[in-house]
Amino acid sequence: MDKPVYVHRVRYNFSISKLVFWSLIFLGLIVLFFFRSPSSISSSRRVLQSGPDWEKLVRKSASTRSPSRGVRVLVTGAAGFVGTHVSIALKRRGDGVVGIDNFNKYYDASLKRARQDLLKESGVFVVEGDINNAVLMGKLFELVRFTHVMHLAAQAGVRYAMENPSSYVHSNIAGLVNVFEVCKSANPQPAIVWASSSSVYGLNRKVPFSEKDRTDQPASLYAATKKAGEEIAHTYNHIYGLSITGLRFFTVYGPWGRPDMAYFFFTKDILKGKTIPIFEGPKHSSVARDFTYIDDIVKGCLGALDTAGKSTGTGGKKKGSAQLRVFNLGNTSPVPVSKLVNILEKLLKVKAKKVKLPMPTNGDVLFTHANISLAKRELGYKPTTDLQTGLKKFVSWYMDYYSLPRGKSAR
Repeated sequence: MDKPVYVHRVRYNFSISKLVFWSLIFLGLIVLFFFRSPSSISSSRRVLQSGPDWEKLVRKSASTRSPSRGVRVLVTGAAGFVGTHVSIALKRRGDGVVGIDNFNKYYDASLKRARQDLLKESGVFVVEGDINNAVLMGKLFELVRFTHVMHLAAQAGVRYAMENPSSYVHSNIAGLVNVFEVCKSANPQPAIVWASSSSVYGLNRKVPFSEKDRTDQPASLYAATKKAGEEIAHTYNHIYGLSITGLRFFTVYGPWGRPDMAYFFFTKDILKGKTIPIFEGPKHSSVARDFTYIDDIVKGCLGALDTAGKSTGTGGKKKGSAQLRVFNLGNTSPVPVSKLVNILEKLLKVKAKKVKLPMPTNGDVLFTHANISLAKRELGYKPTTDLQTGLKKFVSWYMDYYSLPRGKSAR
């Protein structure tokens, strides 16, 4: 027996009501997620970075002490470890400097905020934004005719790549491409100095590492993205006439450093009485690094910027060959990690609790050792700070920054 027509009508109306109800709920969740997600929060912040006051801050930061010199530098990753030191050094000598940083949470963002305050005191304005934001990057180039770009923004760390590989592709490849895209379209095109890494040498066994050595056997995803960056740089130099200099940093350390670096978290854990791991290679071989003090790295960065040739393109069209270079910036004196710990013990006046462990298969290499003859000849690069002196300066900063008593553990 057929059901009355009104029954079908009631069910039909009910199903439409349910559909509308759940659609609104679903839409509300999407909106809530969008506005609460980190990417949307940073996007909203970037929208606020506009208007006369913001533009005035950018232009003021980009102003040079001497109009005749006219060097105006965009520093990406300006609130990072190397970025902060380089930005301050540039501003101190009278160059115009504008920073950009996305203040990500790879490590404690409060340290980046403290660096930002330090930069502000030096007259450097840091734009909060992502280098992948083409609109924001383009806006900066509209406001300032940058003569140089010091591209230091990157997702750092070898081990973290196993946890969050996409962040390395986003920052180290996509971000680099976006920086090159903005620069090749600028008129005039700036010269670019950017941070590659000693990690590109990967499984290379020949020491010391030379710029002429193979770099096609990366040991980690981080290394692979930096190697990819060097190939991308070659492409933009070849097609668009961008002047590009790559710098292969060797284990940079010092005040205002990165908490994910061994010397930094060793210091923290030694003071807290925690056990620290000392990794060993096959047959108990030592793990060694060519530790390079931050001041020496800064000298290399400024030397690369000062010797950079001009880009030859105009509005994205190449008009002649341009400079393409890559340099090692190291200390030329590899030090076993065990010796690093011994120096820290003496400086901290605390005996470390050590445990020896086999080297994990996470992409780390056993040793690094830089041949800096090319940088010495072309940039006048000459490191002057040994590990003992550099760590003493770092420990002094660390104790002051974290307000710790000298010579006592912080349990």
